[in-house]
Amino acid sequence: MIKHHPDHNLLTEYCAGTLDWALCLGITTHLHFCSECRNTVAHLNSIGGSLLAQGPQEQVSQDVFTNLMAQIQARETAAVEFVAQSTEPPLHPSISKDRMLTNLPKVVRKLLPKDKALRWQTVSPNLKMARLTAGQDKYEVAFHRICSGGKVAQHDHGGLEVTVVLKGSFSDGDGIYTPGDFLVRQPGEVHRPTAAQNEDCLCFSICEAPVRLTGLLGRLVNPFLSVKPA
Repeated sequence: MIKHHPDHNLLTEYCAGTLDWALCLGITTHLHFCSECRNTVAHLNSIGGSLLAQGPQEQVSQDVFTNLMAQIQARETAAVEFVAQSTEPPLHPSISKDRMLTNLPKVVRKLLPKDKALRWQTVSPNLKMARLTAGQDKYEVAFHRICSGGKVAQHDHGGLEVTVVLKGSFSDGDGIYTPGDFLVRQPGEVHRPTAAQNEDCLCFSICEAPVRLTGLLGRLVNPFLSVKPA
C-alpha cells in the first residue's frame, strides 16, 4: 500500500506544466503505481480546463486557426506513420535479463539504454548506482540499488532529492517505503536507508546536489561526491 505521495503543490505544478522536467519524471513514475494521485491529477486538469474556458476570450484571425489545425493534422499523420513503420529497439541483453529491471513503469523504461549495458557504479558495499540520460541539466537522474538487508551510510542532502521506490523496499528512521512510494528530501535532512532482508531495493532518484556523508567518513569522501545531470 502506497503511503507517501507528492504534495498538492507539486501535483499542481505538474498539471500546470511549470515543474522541472526531471521532477515530472518522478511524478509520472509515481502515477504509474498510484490511483489516488492519478485521480487528483485528473481533477486538477479538469479545474484548469474550466478556468481556461471561463477566462476572457481573445480574437484571432482565421489564418491563425487554419494554420494551427494544419500543424496538428500534419503531426498526427507523422505520428501514425512513425508508429506503423517502426518498432522499439530491444534492450541490451544485460538489462533484459536483470529481474530488477523488468516490468518497470513506461516512463522509466524509456530511459534505459538500447545499445549498451547500464553502467553500475559501486558507491559502497551495499549500494550501487547507474546514471540515466534524461535530457536535462539541473538534476541527476539515476537508479540506486541497495542489496537485500544492506544499510546505506548515514547522510544528509546538499539539495532537493526525490526518490520513487520501484522494486523491493527500504526503511529509515521515518518509516518503511514500498513500490510506488514518493519521497522528498530537503537540504539538511539526515537519514540512513536500510533495504528489507528478503530482496534488493531498486529506486528511481532525482538529485539536485550530492549527498553529504556524516561523521569522519564524510570528511574523507564528500569532496569526491558529485552529481552529473544528463
